[in-house]
Amino acid sequence: MGEAADGTDFDVAFVGGGLASVLAASMLLERQPALRLLLVEREPRLGGNHTWCFHAADLPRAAARVVAPLIVHSWEGYQVRFPSRTRRLASPYACVTSERLDQVATARLREAANATLIVGHAVRELKEHGVVLDDGRSFRASLVIAATGPEQTVARGGRGYQKFFGLELDAPGHGIDEPVVFDACIPQRDGFRFMYLLPLAHDRLLVEETFFSETHALDDARSKQEILAYCAARGIHVRGVQRSERGVLPMPWIDQDFSASARPLLAGYRAGLFHPVTGYSFPQAVRFAVALADSDLTQLAREPERDSPLAEFAREQAAQRPYLRLLTRLLFTFFEPSQRYHVLEHFYRLPERLIERFYAAELTPLDRARIFLGAPPRGFSVGRALRGQREAS
Repeated sequence: MGEAADGTDFDVAFVGGGLASVLAASMLLERQPALRLLLVEREPRLGGNHTWCFHAADLPRAAARVVAPLIVHSWEGYQVRFPSRTRRLASPYACVTSERLDQVATARLREAANATLIVGHAVRELKEHGVVLDDGRSFRASLVIAATGPEQTVARGGRGYQKFFGLELDAPGHGIDEPVVFDACIPQRDGFRFMYLLPLAHDRLLVEETFFSETHALDDARSKQEILAYCAARGIHVRGVQRSERGVLPMPWIDQDFSASARPLLAGYRAGLFHPVTGYSFPQAVRFAVALADSDLTQLAREPERDSPLAEFAREQAAQRPYLRLLTRLLFTFFEPSQRYHVLEHFYRLPERLIERFYAAELTPLDRARIFLGAPPRGFSVGRALRGQREAS
């Protein structure tokens, strides 16, 4: 990894050192080790303070070599717990941490002959073919990709929020063998509320209090108390807290679609590349990285190809997102906040392969019909939706 002088030219420049940029940069360097690549991150390290999880069925095989070194934990299945339904799904599940992401990506960039990583500096000016840093340095790039996180996401119209506060706990003998993706067997407040559990080791447990809520407000102190009380009530002895993490993610149901022709090119959460219902961003980030690496960067920089792999990725996203955004809209507008858990409880009656395709955002027309077959979940209220529309107008 070289030190770039002011005015250096690059083939591609990434703004933001989060998941989307790191995966895409890693995929490009896997295919083109000599690529002139710049990655700028305003924080001292890459990846922030996050834990990303994904289902094995979410990822294309082409990404295996890049993703495998990032995985810190994997399990053969996961569980969901609702008041009227408990289920184990034999769908492999894996976890990536920002610490591992930073370690692996920094090493890859240092090994690449023509790659430059700049951390601790923000981009003051973002151009179609270049960036200017906060210290005045300016770099040119044939293709600029901006992936600066959910705080930049703007929705045209209705939205809810997925928000969470988590504690990584020193909890010897906690007895949790597999992830619990939903434990909604707790009092409901501030929307759909559940606990999310990841057993990171026999003595290490990540517990997140998560909400699907109308508001972005998140009380960290209260969530910490609730998590510790939840553990105590279930006989989980907590010896200490190793770290905390939090997130507030907009979940719009009226949104712009990803565009392969926008310049600068947007990626990650800023480009709407996340699952509209679950908020998961890892699968979309990986698929964006594969599509970008499969495309001709020279052609993308000159004039976006209508038939490029990146354009095909955009079409695939556009084909799935309207239906998924409809599900999000139904969740937030047709159910009272305290009744939203019924939607997910009802959903988990479906066949496991359909559930896998849902998380992967690869629903077939038959899948879409099957989700709506039969009686609606308890708590479904057309009146609530109509009241909401009147209040919005």
